[in-house]
Amino acid sequence: MATLTAEIKKRSKKAPVRGMMDNVMEQFETAANKINLHPNIKKILSITNNEIIVNFPVKMDNGDVEIFTGYRVQHNNALGPYKGGLRYHPTVDIDAARALAMWMTWKTSLAGLPYGGGKGGIKLDPSKYSQGELERITRRFTFALADNIGPEHDIPAPDVNTNSQTMAWMADTYMSTRPPAERTANQHVVTGKPAGSGGLEGRDRATGYGVYLSIKFWAEKNNESLKDKRFIVQGFGNVGYWAAHFLEQDGAKLVAVQDASGSIRNSSGIHVEDLFNYSKANNGHVSGFPEAFDLDNEKFFRTECDICIPAALGNQITKDNAKIIQARLIAEGANGPTNVEGEKILLERGITIIPDILCNSGGVVGSYFEWLQNRSGELWQLDEVMAKLHKKLKESFDKVYDYATVEGIDMRTAAYCIAIQRIEKAYIQRGIFP
Repeated sequence: MATLTAEIKKRSKKAPVRGMMDNVMEQFETAANKINLHPNIKKILSITNNEIIVNFPVKMDNGDVEIFTGYRVQHNNALGPYKGGLRYHPTVDIDAARALAMWMTWKTSLAGLPYGGGKGGIKLDPSKYSQGELERITRRFTFALADNIGPEHDIPAPDVNTNSQTMAWMADTYMSTRPPAERTANQHVVTGKPAGSGGLEGRDRATGYGVYLSIKFWAEKNNESLKDKRFIVQGFGNVGYWAAHFLEQDGAKLVAVQDASGSIRNSSGIHVEDLFNYSKANNGHVSGFPEAFDLDNEKFFRTECDICIPAALGNQITKDNAKIIQARLIAEGANGPTNVEGEKILLERGITIIPDILCNSGGVVGSYFEWLQNRSGELWQLDEVMAKLHKKLKESFDKVYDYATVEGIDMRTAAYCIAIQRIEKAYIQRGIFP
């Protein structure tokens, strides 16, 4: 009975995660109705193709064995192999993976990539484990997934609390299970690897660079400059840091940051590199940064600014705080940071939202380049990669912005319409087996 009670309590805390699935489905319904999506195709896209749950044992440093639960959801592969990140976080569960996998389907379609959507991860707090334990957890998870992933089937990438090192462990484990003659040919089973181990130069900054470019393109459409624009960032990990880095280079001013450790603010500006160096020496936390003031978390979104970049987790902007946001532009660096109720309030207030499936798509575009590089045996230089990213992301932004303008709709609905229409076209042309 005690175990059942604990499980019920645990489930009751997952309402925000279930809300992510509600959000993606409502966003899908809005766009599907807008384009009169064929009912049969709507049925197909409303569900996931495959849902994998694996429970696996790992020996800890102290000799004890701990059981972990991992997930991989494959939403749709009409356009190509499943593609999407793996996250290590206590909120990871099957509902979160479903929502994130669906968003990946729309994201890869919108970007014009030959991919479908997948997502997954392990339910854990990585800060509680040593580097050696995280390596063994990652390798055992990869082994447990077995043939559910593959370079032409499902290609994982980094996400929340995973990085290039995680991907290197995954690639090595997967390749070690292949016959010797096939090992090198399977290097592109994951993307986001270290540059010296089959990775792509610039992949580390691709997502944040894409966020920055989306903001830059928006400013150019409105005949504005980024110089002296004030911006705030929620989440100062890989995406938040690189977005801030490029914005500062263009003359914009970082005035507030929030992460799991707390919030800081300095209306005169926070130097991005100084904060990055401080956070690296402070277990990745921004709280206590000496060149800024501590700020109550509830006041973070009240900060006066021009641009707000939510680059942490989902469901951060809701009906409870959307009315206090001071920014003119929301650039979604995270996946699903704005829920449906919060978005309605923002749009009613005249605030523009660059949706996640467009704004943070630089990461999956960079992953595509890495995948191509591995398949062809080429090595691309950083300046070449950045130029390719710029070109690809500019094409996507212009498509969405122009569609939204012509149709008189918000950018998220426009992005969904474009993405879904491409998948619908594939089904119409190919037919449905049998």
